[in-house]
Amino acid sequence: MTETKLVLLGTGTPNAEPGASGPAAAVVVNDQAYLVDFGPGVVRQCSKAYRRGVTALHPKNLRIAFCTHLHTDHTAGYSDLIFTPWVLERQEPLKVFGPKGIRNMTEHILKAYEVDIDFRIHGFEKANPTGYQVQVQEISGGIIYRDELVEVEAIPVSHGTLESYAYRFTTPDRTILISGDTCPLEVIKEKGKGCDILLHEAEYAGGLSQRTPQWQKYHQEVHTLSTDLAKIARAAQPKLLVTYHRIYHLDVFSQEMDVEAEILRRSEAILQEIRDAGYEGKAVNGQDLDIY
Repeated sequence: MTETKLVLLGTGTPNAEPGASGPAAAVVVNDQAYLVDFGPGVVRQCSKAYRRGVTALHPKNLRIAFCTHLHTDHTAGYSDLIFTPWVLERQEPLKVFGPKGIRNMTEHILKAYEVDIDFRIHGFEKANPTGYQVQVQEISGGIIYRDELVEVEAIPVSHGTLESYAYRFTTPDRTILISGDTCPLEVIKEKGKGCDILLHEAEYAGGLSQRTPQWQKYHQEVHTLSTDLAKIARAAQPKLLVTYHRIYHLDVFSQEMDVEAEILRRSEAILQEIRDAGYEGKAVNGQDLDIY
């Protein structure tokens, strides 16, 4: 019997919010984990999930990952994902799928840590010589991965001029679509049709309306307003809509307000905007370490 879960490892943005780690999620099928993105702190978030009973997310089990795009908030934990599980006795090379440029990024990370690699293999530690290695595949869309538990489709999306992908996971018992960063697109409506979970970025429309016209134009071209997400969800009709990478248009370092309370208020406002825009299905704001 197959059991598929979505674990939110990080729901944040480039803002260094204490309560929202860098963007990362895991589709867990039985005892196998498939990561999507590796924002700051990703391995420690996996360890937290492991302590909450998701045994597939023990660091040494982190062997397969997919990258939506090469922005730092989605990739700053890449070296952590390469090396920490190896130090914790991962034997197999890490398999990584992502856009053009991920191979170059990988090679430079390995080069940057060559002193550490050499010491761990040839020094006192005598670590295994394979667990730090990375097998990289640069993708262009379509079915990019398949095993006995899952089929993964990469879907090109639009995030400015940066090559970016959403990922659709199909397992024996569930279909999960993860948007990554994107403006609203028809393809998400099509690929998300009837899926069990649509995990999608969202930004607070009420907050954006207070920004300058220049910033409003930028955000509407590279991200998805809550009101536009409602249109996507109305067309796709997922069994569950989960928001993450929420953009609040808020100074999270302000000393003049209760930032935590304001984030909570704006989070609820995002859900209300989705409802007011006509989406009547089940919708929730994903939080770090939520399991669906």
